[in-house]
Amino acid sequence: MIGQAAEQPKHIVIMGAGLVGSMHAIFLARRGYQVAVYEQLPDIRKERISAGRSINLALANRGIDALDRLGLMAAVEPLLIPMRGRMLHDEHGELKLQSYGQKAEEVIYSVSRAGLVSLLRDAAEATGQVEFFFKHECLSIDFDQNQCEILNKPHDKKLTVHYDYLIGADGGGSQVRASMKALNETEFSAELLDHSYKELNIPAGPNGEFQLDKEALHIWPRGDYMMIGLPNPDASFTLTLFMPNEGEVSFAAINDVATLNKVFDEYFADAKDLIPELETEYFSNPTGYLGTIRCQDWHYKSAVLTGDAAHAIVPFHGQGMNAGFEDCVAMENALEAHSDDWELAMPVFVESRMDNSNAIADMALENYIEMRSTVNDPKFHLKKAIAFELEQRLPDYFIPRYSMVMFHLIPYAEAFARGKIQYRILDELTDGISDVKQVDFDRAERLVKQKLPRL
Repeated sequence: MIGQAAEQPKHIVIMGAGLVGSMHAIFLARRGYQVAVYEQLPDIRKERISAGRSINLALANRGIDALDRLGLMAAVEPLLIPMRGRMLHDEHGELKLQSYGQKAEEVIYSVSRAGLVSLLRDAAEATGQVEFFFKHECLSIDFDQNQCEILNKPHDKKLTVHYDYLIGADGGGSQVRASMKALNETEFSAELLDHSYKELNIPAGPNGEFQLDKEALHIWPRGDYMMIGLPNPDASFTLTLFMPNEGEVSFAAINDVATLNKVFDEYFADAKDLIPELETEYFSNPTGYLGTIRCQDWHYKSAVLTGDAAHAIVPFHGQGMNAGFEDCVAMENALEAHSDDWELAMPVFVESRMDNSNAIADMALENYIEMRSTVNDPKFHLKKAIAFELEQRLPDYFIPRYSMVMFHLIPYAEAFARGKIQYRILDELTDGISDVKQVDFDRAERLVKQKLPRL
């Protein structure tokens, strides 16, 4: 249910017009607020923005739930390509599909970042209560006076913008968070991986066809590094190469055309022939860093952080956008529960998200090791088969952790905690065996019911 807006609708300022900022704007407009959204980048609906961030993302149940609440899923569906599992490419070009789930509906969706953010901005503007200001950079914030100094970049003019409440949805490099930290009102850690990434592209085939299976997330797992590929609606694939910054096979080591070709010939041969612009793209596309941001306090006076500004995570669980959209739902729920009393609602919003955000950050880091390395281990596949069987036998007790995260709305912290117990059970069940037929499932069911509370 949509709550009643305050008698005098507050003027809400959102810093950041990305996916999360744009979705917050829609939820707030529906509650009767006037919302101004400031974004330092151009509007992607009107201007092409150079590459840097991934052009496609993974949409799963948490994000779908948020879009459903806004009545937007029907409009989003044409942007989606279902991916039913991971297609593993070994070094000889052999393929193996590893299903994400075991039910027909257990798929995740590749979605265009530009298409989705454009749709959200259109929906926000359609409320008549949201105004976007692009190419406007936040320079400073006065939390005592509830005002921001903003640079209108096209006119090189500084503006003073007043707010009744400020939402910092301005990403991993958040100016709102930095302004809080400057006053010692929050501390945050930025844990950079010693790995980075670079995007490449497989175009559509000569007849406009997909050159790889389009209903899968493709992975070339190579131990300490990997490449993944997500399908796009135009039948191309966006590839992301993840490697250490230093080492024998690393971004530091691949610094000339000969070395690049040698690495791809040896480790990614089945993909190399499909990347006609490999050399150009590798040396001209930016190398992106990978990091986790954990913020100790998201809330100060009349300002609150959300999305990547509060909890940026690495991309290996496909949950960055989904977690941000879940923030939007959590803020909506807090405002509803507290009748739009922001002083009461915002601490509740933060409390509801803090442990969950730390949990998905940890799970995303663990998933990098799984994707690049563990998926090559036969024991991993045995455990996955046993987990699926236990889910069928005991659906009220045992759901594989990946499924809890991707296909359910079980809080991340609960999925993380249950997952640890489930891993210990699977370790015990697979000790000394090599085939699912060797499992004593009567014992397995006893273990599950002893160690896991009913969901």
